[in-house]
Amino acid sequence: MIEVSTLQRIIIELAIVAVLIIGIAQFRAPVGARRGNYLGAVAMAFAIVFVLVSNDVRAWWVVGPAFAIGAAIGWVVSERVNMIQIPAMVALQNGMGGLASMLVSFVELTRASSELSTVSIVSGYAGVVVGAVTLSGSLVAAGRLSNVLKQQPTFYKRHNLILLLVLGVIMALIAGAALTGGAAQQAFLLALIAASLYLGVVFAIRIGGADMPVIISFLNTLSGLAAAIVGVTIQNTLLIAAGATVTSSGSILTWVMCTSMNRSLLNVLTGTMKTRGGGGKIEWPSAAEAAPAAPAADDPQSRSLAALAAAESVIIVPGYGMAQAHAAPEVARLADLLERRGKRVRFAVHPVAGRMPGHMHVLLAEAEVEYEKLFEMKDINDDFAATDAVLVVGACDVVNPAAIRTEGTPISGMPILRAHEAGAVIVANLDEKPGYSGVDNPLYEDPKALLLFGDAKDTVERLIVGLESAAEG
Repeated sequence: MIEVSTLQRIIIELAIVAVLIIGIAQFRAPVGARRGNYLGAVAMAFAIVFVLVSNDVRAWWVVGPAFAIGAAIGWVVSERVNMIQIPAMVALQNGMGGLASMLVSFVELTRASSELSTVSIVSGYAGVVVGAVTLSGSLVAAGRLSNVLKQQPTFYKRHNLILLLVLGVIMALIAGAALTGGAAQQAFLLALIAASLYLGVVFAIRIGGADMPVIISFLNTLSGLAAAIVGVTIQNTLLIAAGATVTSSGSILTWVMCTSMNRSLLNVLTGTMKTRGGGGKIEWPSAAEAAPAAPAADDPQSRSLAALAAAESVIIVPGYGMAQAHAAPEVARLADLLERRGKRVRFAVHPVAGRMPGHMHVLLAEAEVEYEKLFEMKDINDDFAATDAVLVVGACDVVNPAAIRTEGTPISGMPILRAHEAGAVIVANLDEKPGYSGVDNPLYEDPKALLLFGDAKDTVERLIVGLESAAEG
């Protein structure tokens, strides 16, 4: 064991936390994200080494192999996971953070509960509950994100009553564990873990796929909170600081996601539909007013090519369907082709376009789309009305006018990208089925909408070939 004074410990821990925060700050743009990942990894590596060498760790024969096995698993998984699977992996990682917090809290409470302070005991029970809820809730989220579970929310009869009853059972089990010891305490704690895991499932099962960006951020907050609570239990200020950093950043991101959807966190967590909307039926312009300039033929493919050829400005709206079709490289090629023809091309990215915050930005950056061409909704929404053509690729809910015109739907009141205001709207989606919200998209009924249903990758490839052939002709 290396002796470290209190002042030295504080300095080292502050330095580690500072490196971690600097790394997190790099995620403001994809350009610095790689550097941010490296800095975060370095901070975590130093934190692990510091904790091990500054404490009386004797079981190196256990710690060493565990560290090696964990690192190997993480390396293999990260190498095999593609960008589409990243949201599910993030959800799983949040769950593993909850599992670690739950296990450490359990061990501390059963190993030396008589030696713990009242604050440490209370935080220990909180760590068990929050960690278990984070674990099971994250597994449900990962199941939805990987399409193992259905995207629609599941509601039990008297769902809220079940939640309250489970919470009551949890409180009773905590009391039982606190008033007993030995084998009886362990039995109460195991029952507490089971009840908390069930609470996480009941809590997360009624959150549908459309709300996944919010729930991912919220679970990130919970995993950080669980870590900070465990830090209190074991009196480790470094863990408290790191956990609090994750909690605060996750909370801010959750707030941003809720604001982007114009929903409260309570609405999301309870699966409550927003009923606020503009109301009334959408009135589309006549076909004559809405048709693209000089269509080459009556079929949507030819009209789409004519609209893109005649357009001076084009906005591309990517969605999760683009990721599922692996169409990002083709979309980047099409954008490059249009720019070489002298057209102004921009990408409009809705905050919840992917399955987690920032997902679209990373997908497009991987396809080598310059970051300067990506625009947030608030920065580009007013430009749609003056845009000649919009290409929607694998997006539905984020351009669904029902959100601002129809009441009583899961997306009512959610701000959307106003693609329907453009001169022509080319829709390269798989089919006309609703998005994750389950709300029909009236944009498809707009006379100026050109519907190119089918695999998005093939659709965009055909547009590229068509534009190149027209130029050669």
